[in-house]
Amino acid sequence: MATSERIAGELGCWPHLGYVGSRLDRASERRAETPDMLRDTRALACLVAGESVVLRRLPGTTGDDEAGGFEALIDLGRAVALGGRVSEACLLGLADGVPHFVLPLHAASLAALAEAPDLRVTDLRSVAVGEWVSAEELGELATAKAMIAWHARRTFCSNCAHRLHVAEGGWRRECPECGAQHFPRTDPVVIMLTHDGDNCLLGRSPRFAPGMWSCLAGFVEPGETFEEAVRRETMEEAGIRTGAVRYVASQPWPFPMSVMIGTHAQALSREITIDANELEAARWFSRKEAKLLLTRTHPDGLIAPPRMAIAHHLIRAFVEGRDPPAG
Repeated sequence: MATSERIAGELGCWPHLGYVGSRLDRASERRAETPDMLRDTRALACLVAGESVVLRRLPGTTGDDEAGGFEALIDLGRAVALGGRVSEACLLGLADGVPHFVLPLHAASLAALAEAPDLRVTDLRSVAVGEWVSAEELGELATAKAMIAWHARRTFCSNCAHRLHVAEGGWRRECPECGAQHFPRTDPVVIMLTHDGDNCLLGRSPRFAPGMWSCLAGFVEPGETFEEAVRRETMEEAGIRTGAVRYVASQPWPFPMSVMIGTHAQALSREITIDANELEAARWFSRKEAKLLLTRTHPDGLIAPPRMAIAHHLIRAFVEGRDPPAG
């Protein structure tokens, strides 16, 4: 049996990539119909307050960390009764003709909701890592959180400072004073696994959990291709020159609203010189050692990012010598 096939068997089924499971029809051409959709008695909504999301515990479940034991969508009427601001509702899309919304929730309401026996207030990272909701709802939550974050930062016009009005189901803000229109933006971030033969380059940020090593990453700058950003960031952070860059996968990253462009890059040099402002360490890992990070069985207690993160998928793709299944 080939080494990659043997390793694949040891790692088991490929995990789901977090935040990519939404099956909603975004129905962008129908966003102007949002007022009518808000009167649809079938409408569902999720509640978001800053970094916090509200989940409903499914009947028959009791554990606070039970995978698949929660759902993010509740009846719109109840969402409003719980404090969701329907005047600032954002249309996420349609599922079998049923409108799905996100409603912003004031942070002061969270303490009371946390006491409700069938609700749980938590953060989106924990929801994804624990796989507490279905992949489809997790994808919706990613959009929901990003949109609420954008609205929180786009209250006033950056052109004339006048207060903006919400339009197009929450997907546009308009200035009644100067006529400027404002739309949500997504910041592209390259995340790359640089490799050289049977070795790959990983780094540690001071923000990481103890023992965690991950891929290097950085924002794409204006006038830059993804490939150029990969080469620049790898050189800046680790002093490694890279050549060929190959796209592997992408992942929405709603913290606050980015998209991660996952790549593999071919190393052209080996000597590491880290940027201490970005990393506290960087080193080469063998394919075998990288597999131990994924299975969290490294003798030194070192680990890879959780299964839902694109960095985990990039490392696994290197370890197994194959790309992730199509999302």
